Amino acid sequence: MSQPATKVLVIGYVWPEPRSSAASGHVMQILETFLAQGWDITFSSPAGPGEHKVDLSALGIREVPIELNNSSFDTFIRDLAPDIVLFDQFMMEEQFGWRVEKHCPDALRVLETSDLQSLRHARHQRQKDRLKINDDQDDFSDLFAPALREEFELMADTDLAKREIAALYRCDLNLMISEVEIDLLVSQFGLPRQLLHWCPLMIESPTAAFRPFEERAHFLSIGNFRHAPNWDAVLWMKTTIWPLIRQQLPQAQLHIYGAYTPPKATALHNAAQGFHIMNWAEDALQVMSAARVCLAPLRFGAGIKGKLVDAMLCGTPSVTTPIGAEGMHGDLPWPGAVTQTASDFANNAVQLYTDEVRWQSSQLAGTVLLNERYPISIHGPALIKKLINYQLNLKQLRSSNFIGNMLRHHSHKSTQYMAQWIEAKNRNIAPDSDT
Repeated sequence: MSQPATKVLVIGYVWPEPRSSAASGHVMQILETFLAQGWDITFSSPAGPGEHKVDLSALGIREVPIELNNSSFDTFIRDLAPDIVLFDQFMMEEQFGWRVEKHCPDALRVLETSDLQSLRHARHQRQKDRLKINDDQDDFSDLFAPALREEFELMADTDLAKREIAALYRCDLNLMISEVEIDLLVSQFGLPRQLLHWCPLMIESPTAAFRPFEERAHFLSIGNFRHAPNWDAVLWMKTTIWPLIRQQLPQAQLHIYGAYTPPKATALHNAAQGFHIMNWAEDALQVMSAARVCLAPLRFGAGIKGKLVDAMLCGTPSVTTPIGAEGMHGDLPWPGAVTQTASDFANNAVQLYTDEVRWQSSQLAGTVLLNERYPISIHGPALIKKLINYQLNLKQLRSSNFIGNMLRHHSHKSTQYMAQWIEAKNRNIAPDSDT
């Protein structure tokens, strides 16, 4: 008699939009890995559907909207009785973790982090502070080379870090997209390594021939405009980097694509300067394949960058910063250039655009990098193996995570009462203090 399929509930911060963000793309890769196992998947979110939401039901995944601070979720999860609950971003663990523990205590609780948000926010604040005391728009090397201890000290006193790290402790396993973030959490925050699993973007290497150098034109930048690092990169290109490129290539064109284009971005469009705001790309890989060089001048951020993996998938060399390349290439050469100043960024962009030999060498480096670090054929089975092993040893794993147990005891009790108070307030009744 065959065993029933493993039931997985994914609680998403938003409904997946893989053509709008790398975070959603990573969630879809995980879902596809589960589907390949024949697992029974339900996806829920308290968010409304976005403009570019993927049709999960077409893939055989049930879609169930849920509400914050509403006991209807209790009935829903009791009836579903999942074996694994995957929280997409730590805020979903904060909201629903206590309900999952109460009604499905034996379910494996997994957090998909996308990136370490407290690290990204702390770096953003460091950049703001830097700009207040130094208006130099060229050299940002002081932002790009902090030791892990400096990163910890930047984060440790923030409320966001305390909330996020607590959620990591409360879960049985956390999927980390960046090895740098794993090192930071283990060496500085003291998280047990067994709570963390490296799960980068998972891809199938391209098999078709790339479009050749002579058939490509223009520079390209791409990224969701709602994501603060992407918007900052656009501003740095507009004010500093792009004028330097145009000094050397007066006819150069930059095409900037991104979902949810705000008016402030549209206002930057200037055809005379070759600076084109193109809005959302229906097919990101198609426009990436037509470009000659991808630009990603990120001054802050965390995780790893989906746009740069897409560039490699399309055979498009890229120029980025140490923030953009962080956690992405290990000891392998970058498929393009990694720079710390606007002038070096512009010079390398121009050289890649005009030097076919260097361009082809960078393209090859991208293919090597994809094959070495991102194959789904390696990371998919490793994820499934880890989840199954943790299910089988759940009691032992939880007993060895005293800090997580302690945080669940205190945090979940307070979160539970707050949620019940909000629900009661919404219904204009007093909460039952005995529940």
